Amino acid sequence: MARKGAVAAGHRKTAEAAQIVLEEGGNAYDAVLAALCAACVAEPVLASLGGGGFLLAGGAGQAPVLYDFFTQTPCGKRPENEIDLFPILADFGTTQQEFHIGMGAIATPGVVKGIFAVHRDLGSMPLQKIVEPAVKIAKEGVKLNRLQAYILDVVGKIYVSNDICRSYYTRDGTPDTLATEGDVLRFPEFADALEIIAIEGADLFYRGEMAQAMTADSALGGGNLTMDDLAHYSVERRKPLAIDMGRAKVFTNPPPSSGGLLIAFALELLKGAGLGGETFGSARHLDVLAHVMAQTNKARVDSELHEREAEEAAETLLHPGFIEAYRNEVLDGPAVNRGTTHMSVIDAEGNAASLTVSNGEGSAYFVPGTGIMLNNMLGEEDINPHGFNQWPVGKRMCSMMAPSLVFETGGTVTALGSGGSNRIRTAILQALINHLEFGMGLEDAVCCPRIHFEGGVLNVEPGFRPENYENLLATVPEYKLWDDINLFFGGVHAVARGGRGHTFSGVGDPRRGGVALING
Repeated sequence: MARKGAVAAGHRKTAEAAQIVLEEGGNAYDAVLAALCAACVAEPVLASLGGGGFLLAGGAGQAPVLYDFFTQTPCGKRPENEIDLFPILADFGTTQQEFHIGMGAIATPGVVKGIFAVHRDLGSMPLQKIVEPAVKIAKEGVKLNRLQAYILDVVGKIYVSNDICRSYYTRDGTPDTLATEGDVLRFPEFADALEIIAIEGADLFYRGEMAQAMTADSALGGGNLTMDDLAHYSVERRKPLAIDMGRAKVFTNPPPSSGGLLIAFALELLKGAGLGGETFGSARHLDVLAHVMAQTNKARVDSELHEREAEEAAETLLHPGFIEAYRNEVLDGPAVNRGTTHMSVIDAEGNAASLTVSNGEGSAYFVPGTGIMLNNMLGEEDINPHGFNQWPVGKRMCSMMAPSLVFETGGTVTALGSGGSNRIRTAILQALINHLEFGMGLEDAVCCPRIHFEGGVLNVEPGFRPENYENLLATVPEYKLWDDINLFFGGVHAVARGGRGHTFSGVGDPRRGGVALING
């Protein structure tokens, strides 16, 4: 029997895959796994079975649980002079950024084991049925939309860096020209691989032929990945961080990742700020919000979150006395990461799934014969603050990703999350404040203009009254006034199931090509 529900994601094909599974009787967890597999085809730079991610699952009378299937550092590393790690320049138009790719950039991937762990615990229909929509679009092809074409173009040097990349991502008949908007990308090998993995299980990827192929290439090609890394990788089930917001409880990603922790810290600072009595976009709203962002950045350093284990730093960061010291500065003082996509699903029974996934920018290495590009997480400067090849061995990597759930006293359940590197936390924070403090509906809460303050630069989207931020601009070292909404500010894809009426709502953030679909 078809299930009612709501889906929000970063591409129509991603959302449609989840909707199809709901229509075929699957629950929210079946649907979000279908969306994840489809995103690997429809959003290929952002999602891959060779990357990592997080799912926050809850609702329908069950305690929320966080499934951590993010990437992990290998258990050993080669000498630096043997590592295949090289830079490419990504061109954002207004600026360039150096990324690192190659076999030496690959961390142990977790997505495949994550899919099987979630399905085993929470799924209600066969995995072979769940992957069918993704298999279909991989075979038929997906037409590049404007956003995905732009993202592909930004990191285009990765996707034309070898013959296999060019076979997938260049225009038909012009193998040196990157595909662009309107071109169709097809992944027949990925379709076959996904079908086989669904039938044979995760061991095919972590212990079997696929594992043997990728680790043999790693050994010969200057990588760190070994059979032991793959065979001993495990999905971690964690208790989410919980923040009591009065009329709602917010659950988000706990340590060892830092995004949820920083959102929790910012929400704690905002308690007592009285923003609910303000008008959205008022001078005081923007002053308090910018100052909270500044204090959160400072606390990230003061708690040594960038130096210590996140679990240890959390004891400092969320200690009441530590929070109170920063809250006083927020209320009384003067005002002052990338390659991710998100999908949210809620079904008629109230099962809620919030899933964020990343492949970095991709390493340019494909597992032979599968169409699966592995991640370049060891080449991510944001995740390697001490320098390349300095990472600790055998450790789950830190991430800013923060899939979240909100349970309101009236019975409404909301699932939300965002892509956008360091902007993930400020995007989710502002959507939460807009909904819980300003009482906005889901669409307005997500689509309202945002600010982001970091590294001494205040970024302001259009839509605020200039007289309400002019004084704020005078207090910051640097600022940028954007001409239009932009994917820089994240992409919050959110769905909700109402209280007594059990009505559904959803919004896909237009900044990142978001789509929301409602069943029933």
